[in-house]
Amino acid sequence: MRKFITPAACVAALLSLLACNNSTSKTAEAANEGEQIFFADPTIFAENGKYYLTGTRNADPLGFVMLESTDLQNWTLARPDSMILRKGESTYGNKGFWAPQIYKDGDKYLYLYTANEQVALAKGDSVAALYTQENVEPVDASEKNIDPFLFRDDDGKYYLYHVRFDHGNFLWVGEFDPATGKIVEGTLKPVFRNDQAWEKTDAYPSDPIMEGPTLIKIDDLYYLFYSANHFMSTDYAVGYATAPTPVGPWTKNEANPIINRTIVGEKGSGHGDVFTDNDGNLRYVYHVHHNDSVVSPRRTRIVSLKVDKSNGQPYAITVDPETIIIPTRS
Repeated sequence: MRKFITPAACVAALLSLLACNNSTSKTAEAANEGEQIFFADPTIFAENGKYYLTGTRNADPLGFVMLESTDLQNWTLARPDSMILRKGESTYGNKGFWAPQIYKDGDKYLYLYTANEQVALAKGDSVAALYTQENVEPVDASEKNIDPFLFRDDDGKYYLYHVRFDHGNFLWVGEFDPATGKIVEGTLKPVFRNDQAWEKTDAYPSDPIMEGPTLIKIDDLYYLFYSANHFMSTDYAVGYATAPTPVGPWTKNEANPIINRTIVGEKGSGHGDVFTDNDGNLRYVYHVHHNDSVVSPRRTRIVSLKVDKSNGQPYAITVDPETIIIPTRS
């Protein structure tokens, strides 16, 4: 007999996934015994004094949940039914719903995500809309690609940063047309490969992995944040590279990584997104391992970024571990 799941049961299941009583971080005590949030590959979108948080959850019902907050610490459901994108409801994919991004394009909101190891693009009329596709298809079905990040430059051109596979995970970029949801033909190119020691350690043997791209522009220079090592590695970490154009040539920060277990105090720290808070400060939202011995479900964290302009471009970007927030469900 088919069993139907009620909306109330869905929300109850979500709350169960978001709850946790066992934290290994010394800053967990500051979470006031709240229910920690279990989004991997998280992203935060800020609008009208509110923050909107979504990410990978790997739970039924398949798709994506969104939370909202006014202070980055306390979060509630952004929709009564919790879901902003559901498997099978005018959306691409039936498994592996990972690594989303929210982007406002005019009066439309774009929701880029991964499903079936393909990047897909859905649209909505508000930030907490139920996102759908007019044409249910991936951005590029010619080969596997994951971890999308969309950037619009000052000249109006859009660029889609993402990951493609070649005996490992590597970053690629191409010009993008949000109207068609496709990469502009002839513009796709690789970003860079692993060539810094921190990007491939022996903590978890795997092919080379670079993923989770996020791009910001500061005073005419482009800063590309990315994660390296396998996500199950204790050495999963974040670094950045700079370039004079959105497509390179790239120069990696010599002080990479700027986020790793020795800096933020928790293992598997990475794959997040840069956003600007209500006071104009840069922050980075990311995930960490569940605890010192278990990877999943991964926990969500937020940390402040410090931009040192004293020595000119490229600016030195670091994190302040004293500012780590452990977001909780209130």
